[in-house]
Amino acid sequence: MNAPRRAARRRAPHPAAGPLRIALTALTAALGLSATALGAVSLRMARTVVTPAGRIPDIEVVGLDVAAQTVTLSRTPDTVLPGRYGLFTTGTADYLRLGSVVKEDAATVTRKLLTHVPADAQLAPAAAFSGWYYDKPDDLQIPYRNALIGTPVGPCPAWEFPAATDTDVWVIQVHGRGTTRAEALRAVPVFHDLGITSLVVSYRNDGEAPRSRTGTYALGATEWRDVDAAIGYARRQGARRILLMGWSMGGAICLQTEFSSPHRDVLVGLVLESPVADWRTVLRYQSRELRLPAPVLGFAQQILGSEWGAVLTRSGSAIPLDRLDAVARADELRHPVLILHSDDDGFVPSDASHALAEARPDLVTMETFSVARHTKLWNYDQDRWTRAITEWVRARGLATGE
Repeated sequence: MNAPRRAARRRAPHPAAGPLRIALTALTAALGLSATALGAVSLRMARTVVTPAGRIPDIEVVGLDVAAQTVTLSRTPDTVLPGRYGLFTTGTADYLRLGSVVKEDAATVTRKLLTHVPADAQLAPAAAFSGWYYDKPDDLQIPYRNALIGTPVGPCPAWEFPAATDTDVWVIQVHGRGTTRAEALRAVPVFHDLGITSLVVSYRNDGEAPRSRTGTYALGATEWRDVDAAIGYARRQGARRILLMGWSMGGAICLQTEFSSPHRDVLVGLVLESPVADWRTVLRYQSRELRLPAPVLGFAQQILGSEWGAVLTRSGSAIPLDRLDAVARADELRHPVLILHSDDDGFVPSDASHALAEARPDLVTMETFSVARHTKLWNYDQDRWTRAITEWVRARGLATGE
């Protein structure tokens, strides 16, 4: 990995790091650098990693021009991105689709509204910028049905988008940390055009699926079992060749499914968007971005990876960081993998993705983006993103549509 690329990845942290940055920086300043203080910061970091959090407003709505159908937002590395995005807000609308940037300065960005707002529209001053674009399945105008997947924690809701013609090829879409299955809707039209049925799933503790006993994330170590149950569901519906597609932490879940699923005989490949291939790489990056003392990261990892630490984080059991390291387990891969990742991700660094591709060049294809940030590759360059997936799927003889 060359130094310029590493530097580019560090340049701009993802907004999702904001709450953690504020909490840990303040705590460090308040307590100083004593052993007690470092321990407290480490525990806070460990708890934050495993605790599900709802959507947190991370930008300011500076102005709304109803006549021009534009909205002005505070400038961040995300709000200035080219492409189409979404805005979670409150007031006249809960969700707005955003188009291109029409004006910007050092502090603000004005974007075209692709959701029409009425003349009397009002928006709350704080909002959350999103790469979702589509926030409900009806937006796709593709026939679908609701499904319930029986999992070890209970019935998990899913959306099933049948292919236009009968097929035994399915793709199971797995969303990331702190989001819901709507995150994956962007990929459904791509696979639908390829003649592939999409199953967009939820998993334990994501806010839609049942809560586990502890209500905490295991970073893929247990969530994969819910995806495995979805594979079983697809098999019962006639699927014989199944792709997994995972976004961010969903990528980690898909990799654990690849390593551990008893249904590996029907898996034919993985598509990973901005994936977590190794949690230690992510924790190291976030710790560096937060300018935390080196011992904080080491102790936080000890807390996460130990049974005594599980008592402190209320996670119920240790997080098996070794087992979650897909780079170290690269020789266990059995199916082709397509990775799409931006080198300026800002939240999940692409280092581990590159390392996985270098470790298994026989199976892993790496499609590297820049500028696109975290899980916003479709938004930034939909044509390239779609082409990469389409060509990869076709090359493996999995497409049945025109």
